[in-house]
Amino acid sequence: MSMEQMHMVKDFKQQITRFMMMYKFALQELETKIEILKEEFQLLHEYNPIEHTSSRLKSPKSIIEKLVRKQCEFNFTSIRNEIKDIAGLRINCSFISDIYRISDMLQNQSDLKLLSVKDYIKNPKPNGYQSLHLLIEVPVFISDRRENVCVEVQIRTIAMDFWASLEHKIYYKYKHAIPPHLLNELKEAADSAAALDKKMERLHNEIAEIKDEHENDLGEEMIRLLMGNQNGSIPQLLQELTKDVMRK
Repeated sequence: MSMEQMHMVKDFKQQITRFMMMYKFALQELETKIEILKEEFQLLHEYNPIEHTSSRLKSPKSIIEKLVRKQCEFNFTSIRNEIKDIAGLRINCSFISDIYRISDMLQNQSDLKLLSVKDYIKNPKPNGYQSLHLLIEVPVFISDRRENVCVEVQIRTIAMDFWASLEHKIYYKYKHAIPPHLLNELKEAADSAAALDKKMERLHNEIAEIKDEHENDLGEEMIRLLMGNQNGSIPQLLQELTKDVMRK
């Protein structure tokens, strides 16, 4: 290898490292936002709508293979414009309502830009796949500039995620040619998962109603105690409530 070729290889390596670095930073930015939202929700509502998050970056090999399949030009501009799922964030929730709640939270972030929404919950894929897909543009600030980086966010319930994981494994085991009887069983499993999600959502709502009634009773009792307080202990009560919040 000539000196010129060595410089070219080194330069390309630096370019692809810098390119991938931006997607890594975008994921970190989004994950930080999710953690803040989780803690805020836990403190204010004593409930966490997010069960689990995971992230991934496509490998350079996978990116090149997708470029070839899409018959795109081999350059960084083409990659940025044509491949929108280089960075992916998956958020698992307990209930369907939580999915849309998290989606609204992200869309209310003023520095994030929603590029597209694909709702496979209201409109499942023919094979039964369900999930909410958001394409979000995340600003990344580095030493010499700001870049807007695209991240694909998938939000789904635990049941949806379990089914999707199973389908993915079968899909690759049979090299994309799944036997018809397995396709039928997968669709039935997807329908069962959807029915389970709806049942759990109903139970969740009923429990929430009972909890709200109980909290209303406690709230009324606290008001009576405060109104009847003659010992000047309200500041002490507020101090105890603050300590309780900080412990959480």
